[in-house]
Amino acid sequence: MKKIISNPIIISLLASLAVTLLIATGGVLDKVDLWAQDSWFQSDKALDGEIIVIGIDDKSLADIGPYNTWDRTIMASALEKLAEDPEMKPAVVAIDTLYTEVSDPEADERLANAAAELGNVVTASFASIGAKVITEGDETYFATDAVLSYEEPYDALRDVTTQGHINAMYDTDGILRHALLFVKPDGQTVYSMAFETARIYAEANGFSVQMPPASSRGNYYVTYSAKPMGYYDGYSFSDLINGNLDPKDYAGKVVFIGPFAKGLQDEYFTSIERAKMMYGVEYQANVVQMILESNYKTEVGKFPQAIVLFIVCFALFLLFQKVGIKISSIIAPAAIALSIAAEYVIFNVKIGGVGHVLHPLWLPVGILVFYVASIVIHYVKSTLEKRRVTRTFERYVAPEIVREILKDGTEALSLGGKTCDIAVLFVDVRGFTTMSERLDPEKVVFILNKYLTMASGCVEATGGTLDKFVGDAMMAFWGAPLPQEDPVMNAVKTAMGIVEGCAKVSEELKAEIGEELRVGVGVNYGPAVVGNMGAEKHMDYTAIGDTVNTAARLEANAPGGKVYISRSVADALEGRITYTSLGDTIKLKGKADGFEVLELNSIK
Repeated sequence: MKKIISNPIIISLLASLAVTLLIATGGVLDKVDLWAQDSWFQSDKALDGEIIVIGIDDKSLADIGPYNTWDRTIMASALEKLAEDPEMKPAVVAIDTLYTEVSDPEADERLANAAAELGNVVTASFASIGAKVITEGDETYFATDAVLSYEEPYDALRDVTTQGHINAMYDTDGILRHALLFVKPDGQTVYSMAFETARIYAEANGFSVQMPPASSRGNYYVTYSAKPMGYYDGYSFSDLINGNLDPKDYAGKVVFIGPFAKGLQDEYFTSIERAKMMYGVEYQANVVQMILESNYKTEVGKFPQAIVLFIVCFALFLLFQKVGIKISSIIAPAAIALSIAAEYVIFNVKIGGVGHVLHPLWLPVGILVFYVASIVIHYVKSTLEKRRVTRTFERYVAPEIVREILKDGTEALSLGGKTCDIAVLFVDVRGFTTMSERLDPEKVVFILNKYLTMASGCVEATGGTLDKFVGDAMMAFWGAPLPQEDPVMNAVKTAMGIVEGCAKVSEELKAEIGEELRVGVGVNYGPAVVGNMGAEKHMDYTAIGDTVNTAARLEANAPGGKVYISRSVADALEGRITYTSLGDTIKLKGKADGFEVLELNSIK
């Protein structure tokens, strides 16, 4: 089970599945993803000037009066002005305001006549859409997009114009990024004002428009061409009726007439500009531009995108686990940049006649998540491996040396040393060679391990550096690699501890296998070279010099159960230990006559 859990393929599969489900169905990225989609894919561009907006703006309200006091003769006068010169008429005029119920018969008639005279006029209708129980024959079902009521122009105006609905449907986040192609009141299909306007303009110019790729409910994605005010060149409704507009400005073009003032409450937040509202006639102009250019985009479903997300995340996470962090740090940004570039290409290049809208953050976020996860995994593995190596290394080298090497890194692993004052201890078992010859190897190893465990424990207890084991001998020193406050005292404490500990081990061995154990110890203090000695591929952290050699000679001459020290040790601990001077009665190999040897008696 442990192998399965630690298997990179299994980890990658499970993690990729979890992240894919979280992103695709958990909704964790929905809001920010829509923001990114709007920011990356929606941008204004240079317009061809074939669509103009004549706004019922603040100037018009100031010149003519409040909008709610206008009768239909005012709009009629605008249409009459547009029709004055038959050679300079617009290709199509769309009026983005409702004229439903009959009001003043004379005004209604004048407006209908003006529309008929101008021709190619699109008037607004509106459907109230909501939930409703519908019965068709023997089938009854609940519809959430049913037409509850439908308003269209009064009969005289309806008969001489083309109707287009002006329903605008916000997305759940309150942003207008879709258009509604049609509504179906009482079984009939009524297309949108934008579609009908584009269709009439196209026919007038000898081409046809392509039907937008709408869903079964009529929704389709809007690709905006201009931000708020982008289609407005300052053409005021009052300037039109007062004859202040040059007919060349609108001849043969698409003309939208509609509210263009804050108080008329016909504004929307759109995906091209989320911070500033766009007037309804500008939204209609954007949709017409898109239809005329067949600049259609369709939104790719979540399922195929989730499949791609899973495959990419699985492959990259598996790769990130196998390669190092440096390579992953190159691959991850490159993969993110490539995914973003691919999204732009897929959005702008038409496949099957349309571009495709993807969730722009799914892949970048998925890649980033697994890149960060791989860094964490590498860090955890590195930490665990470092601990494992440290624990293994400490079995062969003193913990202090291991810590020094790990702290200094490659510098600590280079050949070389430094001269410092250290206290050096040697200890050896008396008569061990003879014992080894007469005992079974298993007993020899048992005795040696028991004794060396005790001795090394004494060294570690005083913070010493255990240099090496040579058969039954052991070398340790104090004052390196890290300086100590009282290295000489720590060394003699260790020496006394080993002698006392050996006596206890000897008693245990005598009871267990009938063997006794006695050790001799030598301690010296002075300068030595401490560092890495050997070859580049195989080195040893040790101390060398006369101080070390003298300590070894002292140990070699110490009887079992005795600790021999040098005068330098005694002087360093004057008043803190008791000792007996043996003078120069003991001759140390390599030392001139007169070298004083002392026997350590006790620590005060």
